Amino acid sequence: MSILRSRTAQATVAAAAVGALALTGCSSGSGSSNKPVGKTHEDAAAQAKPVAMGTAQDSVGPAKEVPGARKGGIAQVYQETDFSHLDPGQIYVSDAGDLAKLLYRGLTTYTEDAKGNQTVVGDLATDAGKMTDDGKTWTFKLKDGIKDQNGHVITSADIRHSIERLYDPFLTDGPTYIQTWLSGSGTKYRKAYAGPYKGKHLPDSVLATPDDKTIVFHFLAPHTDVPQALAMAAYGVVPEKTDTKQKYDQAPVATGPYKISSYKPGKNLSLVRNDQWDAKTDPARHAYVDGWNIDFNVSKADQTKTILADRGDAKNAIMFSGQIDATQLQKITSDKAVMKRTVQGYAPYVWQLNMNMDRVKNKKIRDAIALAIPATAAAHADGGAYGGDPANSLISPATPGYDKSSDPFNRAKKPNGDIAAAKKLIDEAGAKGMKLTYGYAQTDVRVTQANLIINNLEKIGLDIQKKDIDAATWYEQMGKVKNGLDLYMTGWGQDWADGNTVFPPSYDGSAIQDGGSNYSHVNDKHVNSEIARIQLIADAAERAKEYAKLSDYISKEINPAAPIYYTKVFQIAGSNVGGLRYSTVTSYTDPTAIYLKK
Repeated sequence: MSILRSRTAQATVAAAAVGALALTGCSSGSGSSNKPVGKTHEDAAAQAKPVAMGTAQDSVGPAKEVPGARKGGIAQVYQETDFSHLDPGQIYVSDAGDLAKLLYRGLTTYTEDAKGNQTVVGDLATDAGKMTDDGKTWTFKLKDGIKDQNGHVITSADIRHSIERLYDPFLTDGPTYIQTWLSGSGTKYRKAYAGPYKGKHLPDSVLATPDDKTIVFHFLAPHTDVPQALAMAAYGVVPEKTDTKQKYDQAPVATGPYKISSYKPGKNLSLVRNDQWDAKTDPARHAYVDGWNIDFNVSKADQTKTILADRGDAKNAIMFSGQIDATQLQKITSDKAVMKRTVQGYAPYVWQLNMNMDRVKNKKIRDAIALAIPATAAAHADGGAYGGDPANSLISPATPGYDKSSDPFNRAKKPNGDIAAAKKLIDEAGAKGMKLTYGYAQTDVRVTQANLIINNLEKIGLDIQKKDIDAATWYEQMGKVKNGLDLYMTGWGQDWADGNTVFPPSYDGSAIQDGGSNYSHVNDKHVNSEIARIQLIADAAERAKEYAKLSDYISKEINPAAPIYYTKVFQIAGSNVGGLRYSTVTSYTDPTAIYLKK
């Protein structure tokens, strides 16, 4: 998943790290220089466990109570930008993924224990699904009487509609796992079916609803991780009668514990309790606070300063995908009372510099760019040593298959760029003075990182033209095949702990389309065939090994994207917030568990 956003990508996200890197234990910015700060690669590795499959009993609500929790009050969130989408079918980024946990429900969801171990369970469904035909067929039964905010009882027709609408051309920004598994990879699913708005349904041989409570998926090939895919925000139910197509982005209908009470795009979003939500049917969510107030256009620095000051509404504040600003690290890490209201985790995201393969065609130039990246400086711009580690490969240490020994761009010895080696390649390519357009999002961190990277690229002889881009629609613009850019940063993380959620969406040539996540436009026959082969390996451990090999091949033989850093999470909350915990599902503070102490 893209991240904000690093998008997931919830990342995703989704949405690889350097256990051997010298700078893993560098200064935190608070005076400590000899011991690791923040979460480590070992913490990340613990998150690479496979998701457990829950039972029908695990799928029964209410969710286990948070010790000491009470009801009441309004929680506060500060955001740098507005959410790019509110329509669940368009959600594939981490900040909107946090919001989706409060608003929407799908067939499945996740619960997690105190150690972060995840179990996929039934949400609208009575369990995590029944698999037959070796995984080609999955059947789900709906729980009784679950209603949307208007009192409409959700039926199998609503589930069918929610899946079918994802085929319509206007829905471009969400994940495509279920659609492609049902109807063909890449753009094939679009050609197979145009969506439900003209009255036609997918045939029963693909998606069947034999009665009001039953949904049957018939996939083209076996898939054992269908419950994980269906737990993504994009597969949240959109009731058929209230689907307003493109307008749904402005006024979606809730099935979760909260609903939208007011929305002023670019300014503010307010949530209140959804009185139709029944906690007894929900195994994962709490609704301790009475509502949520989300303010936009608050910079990372101002978010940190405001919550750190702990006055007024800030006492009740948490961050969604926001991070502590690096300039405030010393104040925070040196104060034990403040540190008690922080949340730390090792997110599964890899920030990378994408090189548009349609425009930057000379591999020597791409290799030079990758070698010149100031990885440590870029990571520390995003929260100091608590913000991330230099990345040695395209696989995160939180993803099965991560190999710390793989280091094609010499991040271990030259984590702030190997200028001499990069300059030599530029000279060999005859590319000195070559003009490249670098696109970056208009946020404090991305501007700082862009300047750091551009400075190094100019040192090796490239002429970089800057282009700033609206951060709220960053991934939508990067997802356009004709985006007009040569270089641009994206962050991708696993949608669940499997390379199947990293390599197919990011590097399969069939995924090149507007709204797709193959941001560098890689279309290599060997990579395509390997992805097709590896996806079908039943043994997860073997699949992880093969993806590790493929990751090496992509970096060494093609190099479409230069890994920069792995994201650590370091967030702060107000002193009146209880139930703080890092969620391995959202990769940030868990918004469904928080309560206000008074």
